[in-house]
Amino acid sequence: MISSSAFISTYVPLRRETFEREAVYIVIGIKPNGHKEVIDYCIAPNENIEVWTELLQSMKSRGLEQVELFLSDGVVGMKTVLEQTYPKAHFQRCLVHVMRNICAKVRVDDRETIMNEFKQAK
Repeated sequence: MISSSAFISTYVPLRRETFEREAVYIVIGIKPNGHKEVIDYCIAPNENIEVWTELLQSMKSRGLEQVELFLSDGVVGMKTVLEQTYPKAHFQRCLVHVMRNICAKVRVDDRETIMNEFKQAK
């Protein structure tokens, strides 16, 4: 049984006909005992919701019937796709991505104070 899943997409340089960076999509399942395992993965030219949708549908068709919690970055449409595929699951945006977005929007002089306050609120 998988209690939660983390969705990760990172760009890595791949050498094919040319040498370009492509998105590697990884779904990591976390069992109630904390054990992690790769549930699915794929490589695509860039990150988009269509690829995440295909991965979710693949997981469901291979027998992953229910997940309690999904963790993901802020890719547009992810929450909607999760609600359609796993309606009982909860969604949480990755706090590391939230912190990065906050840092990008505040003045450099204010970052340390704001990040300390954010960490206290968790």
